[in-house]
Amino acid sequence: MANKNLQWVLLFFLFFMCGLKVEASHKVHVHLQSLQAPLISNLYRTAYHFQPPRHWINDPNGPMYYKGIYHLFYQYNPYGSVWGNIVWAHSVSTDLINWTPVEPGIYPSKPFDVNGCWSGSVTILPDGTPAILYTGIDAQNHQIQNIAYPKNLSDPYLIEWVKPDYNPVINTNGVNASAFRDPTTAWYNPKDKHWRVVVGSRRGDRGLAYLYRSKDFKRWVKTAHPLHSSATTGMWECPDFFPVSLQGQNGLDTSVNGPGLKHVLKVSLDVTRYEYYTVGKYLTELDKYVPDNTSADDHTGLRYDYGNFYASKTFYDPAKHRRILWGWSNESDSVADDVAKGWAGIQTIPRSLWLDKNGRQLVQWPVEELETLRGKQVGLKNTVLKSGDMVEVKGILTSQADVEVTFDLPSLEDAEPFDPLWMDPQILCSKKGANTKSGVGPFGLFVLSSEKMEERTAVFFQVYRAVDKHVVLMCHDPSRSSLRNEVYIPYYGGFVDVDIKKEGKISLRTLIDHSVVESFGGGGKTCMTSRIYPSMAVGEKAHLFVFNNGLEDVKVTELNAWEMGRPKMN
Repeated sequence: MANKNLQWVLLFFLFFMCGLKVEASHKVHVHLQSLQAPLISNLYRTAYHFQPPRHWINDPNGPMYYKGIYHLFYQYNPYGSVWGNIVWAHSVSTDLINWTPVEPGIYPSKPFDVNGCWSGSVTILPDGTPAILYTGIDAQNHQIQNIAYPKNLSDPYLIEWVKPDYNPVINTNGVNASAFRDPTTAWYNPKDKHWRVVVGSRRGDRGLAYLYRSKDFKRWVKTAHPLHSSATTGMWECPDFFPVSLQGQNGLDTSVNGPGLKHVLKVSLDVTRYEYYTVGKYLTELDKYVPDNTSADDHTGLRYDYGNFYASKTFYDPAKHRRILWGWSNESDSVADDVAKGWAGIQTIPRSLWLDKNGRQLVQWPVEELETLRGKQVGLKNTVLKSGDMVEVKGILTSQADVEVTFDLPSLEDAEPFDPLWMDPQILCSKKGANTKSGVGPFGLFVLSSEKMEERTAVFFQVYRAVDKHVVLMCHDPSRSSLRNEVYIPYYGGFVDVDIKKEGKISLRTLIDHSVVESFGGGGKTCMTSRIYPSMAVGEKAHLFVFNNGLEDVKVTELNAWEMGRPKMN
């Protein structure tokens, strides 16, 4: 045990002096990189998105607020820039923006997690004690659920964690031992005085959210039926289950139930590598979750983010009465590039999350603390963009910026008819693209663009005319984002649930941070994240344009762009 402790002291030292890296896939790589892997390029390192100095990261684990401190745990490989050797790295903050790394909270040290400490969640118990539930990989490579507690509750940073010898608290009886992971934050029912927690799994190709009950948070019993399941969706990773208020933007503690709220069930589908959620009702007497019929309950349904975003986790922030969402964005260049960089993976900006007024979907917005990083500001007002117009936004470092713009649409008469067969917005974006002229749109932003547009990434809207409404499509078009051949550049797309004819305008906020473009359309109704690796449009050579390629005029009512500073982190 002394030798094991010495190893982790040395690892902790390397964590601070060298940095680290991790991914969200649960595949084991045998070719792990050395701690001495060269850090050859910082061109693509983010300035204000969370990432450690080096190595691989993936899922955010059990974010929480405790005694004035925000805690972010995340999956991390202390030995290299590919997935493997997973520990729970740990950073702390007072504002969700400036982060300080501390020792890993959980690492393999017991028979019940000797082969890995995978994702999980934190539950704050009634006496204020945080409890981590996490998936451990035992000597038989079975996925089992374990618990850990802080060693010293008077330490607001919760540096040390202990694992009781009564682990595992949930074993693999009656489940697929190779597909059983990522316990949620638990919730409490005061009527029967039992805790409940969900663990993701599958039976064949049916995705499952197994439900477990406990009176003492130690002994858990599987209920007779899952909380919810869905056919042909495959393995459900990183499930999340929480209440949302029917009115206002305040968040709710996970254990709150009763009138005036709905529940959200989110799952990460291992088959598609995208996340999907539904809004519905939690029937406490039956321990069943029943989705509303307002969106699909399968891989075609609603998403938090229609881009490179996975393995997300929410938590309730009692300090500001909000629910906050963290998500992981993986690299989309090659593994060889990751090794050369010496790092891989970032966390997206934490987002406040609430139920839209229509009750059908969630709305997300970057936490307000992000605005403290805003520096020099430039903008445009009341600028009409005719067909083919493009105006450059100058005066700030646009490779590291926060851009908010509102577009007025004076006329929708020439909107292209919407084909009912256009069911997949991602495919539609790939067919249309930013240069495909239509009636109303495409219009939006060219970001991370070279001066002569050899490289550019388009973030845009296009409006179509359906039988009884107008359809708004939002796209990320990275088809010309990089001259590098080895970069994976998928189109991303999502529909925006707005009454564009009634409102006559639509807003867009885009966070640009060197290798990530994170966009919020329609006030946060549709969100999209892309990883971008230009060879020319980097640093001070990156440009920003607002454009209109539609036939109808578009008016930029107001555009504000801020150069973003670097937080004090990592």
